Amino acid sequence: MAVTIKDVAKLANVAPSTVSRVIANNPRISEATKKRVKEAMKELGYHPNFSARSLANQNTQAIGIVMPSSGNSVFQNPFFPEVIRGISAKAHENKYALYMTTGTSEQEMYDGVVDMIQGRRVDGIVLLYSRVDDRIMTYLQESNFPFVVIGKPFRNIEDITHIDNDNFRAAQDATEHLIQQQHDRIGFVGGDRGLVVTVDRLLGYEKAIQKAGLTYRDDYVVHEEFLEEGGQEAINELMSLEEPPTGLVVTDDLMALGILKTLSEMDIKVPDDISVISFNNVMLSEISTPSLTSVCINIFWLGYEAADSLIEKIKVPETKPKRVTVPYRLVERNSCQTRQTN
Repeated sequence: MAVTIKDVAKLANVAPSTVSRVIANNPRISEATKKRVKEAMKELGYHPNFSARSLANQNTQAIGIVMPSSGNSVFQNPFFPEVIRGISAKAHENKYALYMTTGTSEQEMYDGVVDMIQGRRVDGIVLLYSRVDDRIMTYLQESNFPFVVIGKPFRNIEDITHIDNDNFRAAQDATEHLIQQQHDRIGFVGGDRGLVVTVDRLLGYEKAIQKAGLTYRDDYVVHEEFLEEGGQEAINELMSLEEPPTGLVVTDDLMALGILKTLSEMDIKVPDDISVISFNNVMLSEISTPSLTSVCINIFWLGYEAADSLIEKIKVPETKPKRVTVPYRLVERNSCQTRQTN
């Protein structure tokens, strides 16, 4: 005969409803009670039927993940597998599955999110990006559907739960690191101008340039896609200038790797001829030649905290919106050095 919740409740000396709450990881149940119930489940060999529970509760026990662009280009960048690893870790702790959607156009992305919600495929959504004007975020707000954003919303910031670094300050610190190394011609390689992370990091770069009394030059600022090819195109443009920069702030490690490759092909040495500082601190930044000085933004924890906040909103709908700021740190390696002046 199959083991039931009532059998578990009897062995653990609790009510059947308490067993149900433990299975749902209800925060109102004490850790001691959870431990006792889980031990009883293990002793009896009881495994919850999550499919049946989901049908009864009209829950899916699934979290939706919305990518910023087509799947092929997204997974070329190590940021996304790592942030999904963080989401997955927290989801697994709470018995949630992951459901991912993407598209080759904004319309396809929008349609995919509408299908997820109207088809009742997920209980909540994590947006892995934040755009200046985003139909999906507006739709989620208007639908009153649980969601969180990795990044900073451009509008209604107080009304949306979001998990982010202080990208303004991080970019300012990165730029000031080069200024302290006597660089006065510093370029900026950013991603999509429509992404709030790009806007914030550009503003931080501008603030550092202004604070140091350096001249801000429009031709030193280039925007490309967050891919290796984007970095290659950016550095070709910058190095063709009559007076190219001696230092670069690059907003993504994968772009920086493209820059290092192209500079090597040009026989321009890093850091002897030009210093490069980047963002994200993915594993490739440590094993590149030279190894990249990079701002560690704790990608895994961005994903973990996003899933944690979303699951809280799903379980307790009245939870107020909040901002979770994940700390960053500058990891110094071999791609930057003090500029030698005559």
